[in-house]
Amino acid sequence: MVMNVSIVIPTYNRKPILKKCLKALENQNLNENISNYEVIVVDDGSTDGTTSWIKENNKVLSHVVLYEQEHGGAALGRNLGVMKSKYEIIIFIDSDLIVLDDFLACHVNKLLFYWNKNNKKCFTYGSVINTSNFKNPESERYKLTDFSFAYFATGNVAISKEILLSVGLFDTSFSLYGWEDLELGERLKKFGTTLIKCPEAVGFHWHPPFNCGQIESLVSQEKERARMALLFYKKHSNLRVRFMIQLTPIHILLWQIICLGGLISIKRLFPLLRFLVDSGRNRIALEIVRIPLNFIYVKELRRLI
Repeated sequence: MVMNVSIVIPTYNRKPILKKCLKALENQNLNENISNYEVIVVDDGSTDGTTSWIKENNKVLSHVVLYEQEHGGAALGRNLGVMKSKYEIIIFIDSDLIVLDDFLACHVNKLLFYWNKNNKKCFTYGSVINTSNFKNPESERYKLTDFSFAYFATGNVAISKEILLSVGLFDTSFSLYGWEDLELGERLKKFGTTLIKCPEAVGFHWHPPFNCGQIESLVSQEKERARMALLFYKKHSNLRVRFMIQLTPIHILLWQIICLGGLISIKRLFPLLRFLVDSGRNRIALEIVRIPLNFIYVKELRRLI
């Protein structure tokens, strides 16, 4: 069976890393299972010259199809990309993901193998390796912190367009940070769709090195995540979702213990974080700050109930 692929990428003010993302997608080594592919970029109202750069480089970005929308979020952008797509397989990635040259082939090979068994009711979930190495992101090794328990996450996933349209697209009421892809995953699970791990489809998720100037925005992001988590639970009020969003007495107690009732806070950790950043240990600083950040999220979620 020979298939065609539509890669859907929403983007907002990420031109430097988007350049690497699109270049990697232009350099794919196809096999007998893929006849053609398109890269649908949905610009979500960027102000950094993203659309101009794509239009100016349309000759070298031969697979790219550009759509523009007013700033409305990733869910809206992915929905537009799916509706404009021409092909049978949809692959979602983020605009800060750099893939290897066999990325499409790995997804399609495994997807077609399982389609023969369960009538397309499955999707492949590739590996996402986090890195802050902008010059050579592909040099990053897989780490324990890269492991994900998510069922359906749009950082690196391939699925039948037919199945996607059957369960409905992303819920655009998730207008703030987080959960819109996991909410779609909950509908896919109820539809009987199976997750197929595809670790050979590797993507390197770039993010800038952590610095203390990011803390304020990270705190705001956690509060947004709490608001969207509550929306997620209102749509799917089951025990699985309660555990996913950490809305249980166990999680409250756990994070109270871990953070010593609030004694371990960003304010108290700030001198340590600054020392680690100044000494080049940004990754360690990020992992440490995640602890009080998650406590902020859990407390905000409880406050909103």
